[in-house]
Amino acid sequence: MHNAALAILGRADPRFAGWIYLAFDIEAERLPAALGLMGEHGFLGVNLTVPHKVQAVGLVASLDPGALEAGAVNTLLREGSGWRGFNTDGYGLATGIREGLGIELRGTPVVLLGAGGAARGAAVECLRSGCAGLWILNRTRANRDALLRHLAPLARGIEVRGVDPEGARSGIPSGALVINATSAGLHPGDAAPVDLGTVPGARAVYDMIYNPPQTPLLAQAKALGIAHSNGLGMLVHQGAKALEIWTGVAASETAPAMRAAAAKALGYGSPPASD
Repeated sequence: MHNAALAILGRADPRFAGWIYLAFDIEAERLPAALGLMGEHGFLGVNLTVPHKVQAVGLVASLDPGALEAGAVNTLLREGSGWRGFNTDGYGLATGIREGLGIELRGTPVVLLGAGGAARGAAVECLRSGCAGLWILNRTRANRDALLRHLAPLARGIEVRGVDPEGARSGIPSGALVINATSAGLHPGDAAPVDLGTVPGARAVYDMIYNPPQTPLLAQAKALGIAHSNGLGMLVHQGAKALEIWTGVAASETAPAMRAAAAKALGYGSPPASD
């Protein structure tokens, strides 16, 4: 999707004519060396996905305030002899939810599933946007509690609580937006990360996973008549924001071409934002 946007930009502006986006599969222990090599070879920017988002925080020369708050980075920009880290996941999430579900995070109670790097970015965006409360559910209590400690100084009066996967959901208000930031649903046979029947009166479900387009969580939401959307919108908009950081071209300008290319590559046909 980046190359589709770059092709359009290159035809309109000769500055981008030679730009290309490449994919690399890099093991976590090799990330420091890989970032050094990319710098030596003149890479302008880098995107990072799991498991690198938290690890890279300690490998960059500087952090954008949003990435510092999230404690995770997914976008790097070469500045001088080092990398500056950004986190565009929050922007992608908020824009994807607005586009796919017509919901603003401000004033909305949120149930967040997961406590990894993707969940960190999501949680920080929910708090920065002024959600009406944040309930974090994760199967590993230690990871959940570590995230709660990280979020405590960012809450600014917003209620932030942990929820045990098998525990009661009595503290969650009706009308919550459920956001899946776990990998549950990526692989055939995966169980849903939560039984939506135990989340009282869920208003909508947003699953960050975009491939497959319908996860077990989204299938249950559909069966229960709950509004739902997969993560294609988040993928597109976080990528467009990263491209904005590298090129200076507004994310809103490149997002349509990126969405069309991503949907085609994933075999979506007409790309669904929601059902």
